[in-house]
Amino acid sequence: MGAGVIKRSGGGGRRGRGRKHSAAMSEINVTPFVDVMLVLLIIFMVAAPLLTVGVPIKLPKTSASAMPAEKEPPLTITLAANGKTLLQATEIDVTQLVPKLQAISSQRTDKKIYLRADGSIPYSRVAEVMGALNSGGFRDIGLVTDPNGPKLNGSGG
Repeated sequence: MGAGVIKRSGGGGRRGRGRKHSAAMSEINVTPFVDVMLVLLIIFMVAAPLLTVGVPIKLPKTSASAMPAEKEPPLTITLAANGKTLLQATEIDVTQLVPKLQAISSQRTDKKIYLRADGSIPYSRVAEVMGALNSGGFRDIGLVTDPNGPKLNGSGG
């Protein structure tokens, strides 16, 4: 990062005590560079998980197991308790949901979509959105729930 100077002590002068000559050091000191890179790496490792933005919703609890991983990143529709509808993390007007889904469906190979709905939302609203998802070209709809909920066999969970 910085070039230093190497000083040579006398010897080659005419009378033995000539001027001292300096030659440029041709080696690069990489220690400060490595230090800065390690600090940046730590900063990004700490900051990266904080960049994920989510909408807080209270998912219903069920005893269903997790779904297997897919090839493409999952497409998610969220119905929040305050009435907002989100496509991934972007708020969307319900009237624009079907046209947007049709455009997305034509570009994706995976026709799976996940529906996250707050537990306080009426079932009729969830059914309406499921119908819109079906009209938008997504036939494989997964309902996202909170695991470890009550089981229907009488045990508490």
